[in-house]
Amino acid sequence: MGERRRGIVSPMPTLQFLGATDTVTGSKTAIEHDGHRILVDCGLFQGIKELRQRNWERFSIDPASIDAVVLTHAHIDHSGYLPRLCRDGFTGPVFCSPGTRDLLRVLLPDSGHLQEEQARFLSRRGASRHEPVLPLYTEQEATAALTQVRPVEFGVPFDAAPGMRATLRRAGHIIGAASVRVEVANRSVTFSGDVGRRDDPLMRPPELLAATDLLVVESTYGDRRHRPTEALDQLATILDETFARSGVVVVPAFAVGRAQHLLHAVAVLAKSGRMRDVPVFLDSPMAIAATGIFVDNAGDHRLSEKECVEMCAAARYSNTPEDS
Repeated sequence: MGERRRGIVSPMPTLQFLGATDTVTGSKTAIEHDGHRILVDCGLFQGIKELRQRNWERFSIDPASIDAVVLTHAHIDHSGYLPRLCRDGFTGPVFCSPGTRDLLRVLLPDSGHLQEEQARFLSRRGASRHEPVLPLYTEQEATAALTQVRPVEFGVPFDAAPGMRATLRRAGHIIGAASVRVEVANRSVTFSGDVGRRDDPLMRPPELLAATDLLVVESTYGDRRHRPTEALDQLATILDETFARSGVVVVPAFAVGRAQHLLHAVAVLAKSGRMRDVPVFLDSPMAIAATGIFVDNAGDHRLSEKECVEMCAAARYSNTPEDS
């Protein structure tokens, strides 16, 4: 469809979904119009082997033909394919919020390091048909991709490519998370990104979206309703019951987002006397770095400076295998 104005038909831009279809990872959407193309998000497929193998398939469009990438946020399922894209010929800018830029500096090199570790592991086990076993990309390639990152502020329109004007709005999911609205050919398309909760104890609520012609929504939990819960009460009960029998609580948590939620909860419980005086350890260099980034991006969250200090002091940090 197109808009007829003074006898001229303005063609609609085309959208091509290159990931996050039939699964919730590997988010990538290409927008093309009048010979220009941008990519909204550039994520890795994660999960079972069948999904991870998609990362090795030939990219369906030429990376060199992409004018720019616009990221909604830094989680690897939305950003982790960037080093591969850059290595294979993409040379344009990567637009994102300042908070996302800060997190990418931690997450992308770590992802490259893990890719190299996995290649070495498969080589030692003889578990691959390929010789030598190569990583999807290296830590060095991930670091090189960071040079293409261009931070832009929330609410300030920018030209992502000729004829494509984009605006980021705060989405409340993690530090730097944004929705992306792209105006092109007298039309607008908005990508929700991962959306946070309005009543999140740490993150500021998502901003209301501007009017849009087309809305592309992340829908990992779109088929269910979250039950209202008192998370602090539940955590306090679990901790108290476990410590009463001299037990240890081990919580696997996403290093970016969930780990900071847990640290804040522990700090609140300890301060209010609802948790016993026991040692707390944060055993993740990435989570430690992400916590510092949280403090540096005060505009994205609800915590006061004092609450940030208390959150950071809630645990002892394990940075090395020896510490662990």
